[in-house]
Amino acid sequence: MAHIQLKTITKKFGGHTALKGLDLEIQDGEFFVLLGETGAGKTTTLRLIAGLEKPTEGKIFIDGTDVGDWGAAERDVALVLQQYSLYPRYTVRENLEFPLKSKIRRVEPAEIAERVTRVAKTLRIEHLLDRKTDRLSGGEMQRVSIGRAIVRKPRVFLMDEPLSALDAKLREALRTELKNLQMHLGATFLFVTHDQIEAMSMGDKIGVLDKGRLVQTGTPKEIYSNPLNTFVARAVGSPPMNLLDGTLASGRAVIAPKSFELPCGSAAPARGADGRPLVFGIRPEDVVIEAGAPVEAIVHDVENHGVEKIVTLRVGDWMLHATAPARVDLAMEQTVRFDWNPEKVALFDRATGVSLRHAG
Repeated sequence: MAHIQLKTITKKFGGHTALKGLDLEIQDGEFFVLLGETGAGKTTTLRLIAGLEKPTEGKIFIDGTDVGDWGAAERDVALVLQQYSLYPRYTVRENLEFPLKSKIRRVEPAEIAERVTRVAKTLRIEHLLDRKTDRLSGGEMQRVSIGRAIVRKPRVFLMDEPLSALDAKLREALRTELKNLQMHLGATFLFVTHDQIEAMSMGDKIGVLDKGRLVQTGTPKEIYSNPLNTFVARAVGSPPMNLLDGTLASGRAVIAPKSFELPCGSAAPARGADGRPLVFGIRPEDVVIEAGAPVEAIVHDVENHGVEKIVTLRVGDWMLHATAPARVDLAMEQTVRFDWNPEKVALFDRATGVSLRHAG
């Protein structure tokens, strides 16, 4: 497959800078997810790698070769979009065969038939081969779109929010299928999404993009457990990390003097943090509601998610999320007490938003 490297890529559209100084490396055979909000520069990155756009500055390498002067066809990448790029008057079989009949590739008829059969079996669309694509459901059409990409055996798969138009249940099923497919093919995948659940469940690595800049890259566990700044802390996790303004005093987070103070354990840096304006980050699953805990709160909201409840707690003017087992009875406006795991507290500088662990 392929190793991809982007070096100091800047892309401008008139007066708008879509990407600025982007450095990105995707290993051969890796499932890399680019996560970001609308307008972050995700699709632009994809189009640059595909050869559909040229960078204003910087270089793109595929397997160590500078492909700046190569066209889209020469790069041999497959692009799967949110909108299904299918021919509605063709059958599924004809749509799958089409990429193999171009003048550039010229695959023998016997091999075309073999590839189409294999791809249809892999994606479980054999029963649809002779059906016109305008008679397919959304999920079936997206499977055929993915099949059109796979049948070519490209060096790289580029996927631009391919699941976002599908309903929740189908999205979940196709997430699993796509990840299994990537592992089966041993292929290099770059998957673009604004959905952090897709990013966390599918990616070997995640890159978090914000306003054209790559903020942090790492495994899902690294990004979740050790976010570089408050932007990443908010971007990853559902519900996101609780972020609370306060100060550090003798190893304790002071959010509101006396009424909301909790220990920080070894997570608190030893030097230079006391008295400084900080943001304390704690994941909802590390907030524990229990009798006798040190801080009193009011139950502001309860969301029942089946296996667990997401509880919004109110402490004065502060709100924070906690998780609780489904069996725990909680009512709105009930008074409860809570604690947190001090070893799981992340500290961020309030002025810059940067984690003190990363600040160096």
